[in-house]
Amino acid sequence: MIDIIPGDLSDPRIVRLLSIHLEWARAASPRCSAHALDLAGLQAPDISFWAAWEGEALAGVGTLRRLTADHGEVKSMHTARAARGRGVGSAMLRHLIAAAQARGFSRLSLETGSMAHFQPARALYRRFGFTDCEPFADYRPDPNSVFMSLDLRRAREEGTDRL
Repeated sequence: MIDIIPGDLSDPRIVRLLSIHLEWARAASPRCSAHALDLAGLQAPDISFWAAWEGEALAGVGTLRRLTADHGEVKSMHTARAARGRGVGSAMLRHLIAAAQARGFSRLSLETGSMAHFQPARALYRRFGFTDCEPFADYRPDPNSVFMSLDLRRAREEGTDRL
């Protein structure tokens, strides 16, 4: 069973997984196209951070950023290598969508890499109804980025948020 709870950014297991995530994202993207937040960035007041646990094992992390009163961003998601293929990413994305809806967001967007390295993430987001969109917030067009968005009102009506 996967339990998703607010993450403790001082927990060494979380710090290590975030370090792995940052290294993984930056290794696959040119420096100017790597948008993953470091530990300090995750402590910003507009960021909410959760950790997914399978018992005592850290299975993944996810963050939600408030962009405006009705627009949020899936800022980061990462599943621990040992937990991949067991639904952790889907559980975290479901959680982030539900949190965005509870906060009254009508739109949830994200940026991910365009390289093959990020194909599994893009496939996951598309399964949940995210579609390609133009850059949002402070992002600029970038051939190394794919921008995606989910209309949360429509997702609720169609049941997309319950995948």
